[in-house]
Amino acid sequence: EEFGYDDAFNYNKDIDFDATLSKYFPNGIDIYLENVGGKMLEAVLNHVNPHARIPVCGMISQYNQIWTEREGVRNLLNIVGKEVRMEGFLVGSYLDRFADFTVEMEGYLKQGKISSKIKIYEGIQSFAESLGSLFSSSNFGKVVIEVNKPR
Repeated sequence: EEFGYDDAFNYNKDIDFDATLSKYFPNGIDIYLENVGGKMLEAVLNHVNPHARIPVCGMISQYNQIWTEREGVRNLLNIVGKEVRMEGFLVGSYLDRFADFTVEMEGYLKQGKISSKIKIYEGIQSFAESLGSLFSSSNFGKVVIEVNKPR
């Protein structure tokens, strides 16, 4: 409710992804923003509709793994059979559109259509803790390190 979503689940608690996705997406998935990877991506590929789109900006569940020990996704053939478009992207590739984005986003923020949570860590000495929070699911929202307080 706080963020205006119809539904949400915690992938660290609801670990039977196939059952969870069946519950929340009984009619299948048309668009999935991939940022988790591994078992979550594999489960999503079992629930995508024909011509689904999957923009990929990360796979955080695999970041701390040596590449030879990362989880494979066994059902990539679903991409072919359902004609799914899956494409990676980096924000840096779209910097030429940043000015337009900021104007549009400013309107959404002023209208209250978008809100965010910020976790502020004090001082550069908190860098390791703040970075670790990104990979341990202990943070909620944007992580900021405040190195100099305004006077």
